[in-house]
Amino acid sequence: MKKTVVISALAAALACVGVAGPAWADPVDEQLVIDGETMITRAKAPEGHPFDEVLSGWLFRTVETRALETDSFTNPGMLEVEEGEAIWNKVEGSAGKSCASCHGDAAESMKGIGAHYPKWDAEAKRPINIELQINKCREQNMGAEPYDFDKGGQKQLTAYIKRQALGEPVSIDLSQGDLQSWWEKGKDLYYTRTGQLNLSCASCHEANMGKMIRADHLSQGQINGFPTYRLKNAGLVSVHNRFRGCIRDTRASFPKAFSDELMALEVYVTWRGSGLSVETPAVRQ
Repeated sequence: MKKTVVISALAAALACVGVAGPAWADPVDEQLVIDGETMITRAKAPEGHPFDEVLSGWLFRTVETRALETDSFTNPGMLEVEEGEAIWNKVEGSAGKSCASCHGDAAESMKGIGAHYPKWDAEAKRPINIELQINKCREQNMGAEPYDFDKGGQKQLTAYIKRQALGEPVSIDLSQGDLQSWWEKGKDLYYTRTGQLNLSCASCHEANMGKMIRADHLSQGQINGFPTYRLKNAGLVSVHNRFRGCIRDTRASFPKAFSDELMALEVYVTWRGSGLSVETPAVRQ
């Protein structure tokens, strides 16, 4: 049994660095149009980026998966976005408020907002993402309990808010507070090899971008479409869930959601996708 485990781990490591399976599969040269609005799926990389061009994960998917994202009626993630809309209007907590009580129509108040998180939270002295901002509002403004990670409608409400930024180019302001130092921590984490397989984020999404791993196609690992509907999960997957899953796949123990490590990683990986349109909810394998 022990020998089988070692061989399996070795095979997985070889597959991830492109030794096993088809050697290469280029991203498609197509345009993503969602409900008549053209998305930016290729953008000039920001200064200091390892690539000259940043590419949406949509370009690396199969024709069937790509088609699902082009129409809100066929996108299975939109069912959970609709749940998020109901949560937006739901009164909760001791203050007797909903998100709409303060922010009104999300189509107006949240338009473009989701493209510019994480932001610096001066009170907490750390970055804050959409999920943490929701919890902050629930506690401070609604008198409601914060959501546990990935529970209670957190993914659905996050997806609904991010959907209001559909098509907006991703950009974050690293001059806010101490966000630049968190970017640097995130970069270190991105290139740090971990686990029994001795892999980093860059091992797959940079050094072997475009290659095949098992039956899947390695993209640049952009997060402009999160929360993303993953067909293998039959539901929305949050950014920190995906980070933890990748770390787990290296056979390493993974940090808690919203930990300093994963918040720093979110800052850095968001920056790596600068200029790409928000696609939430993207559809991926």
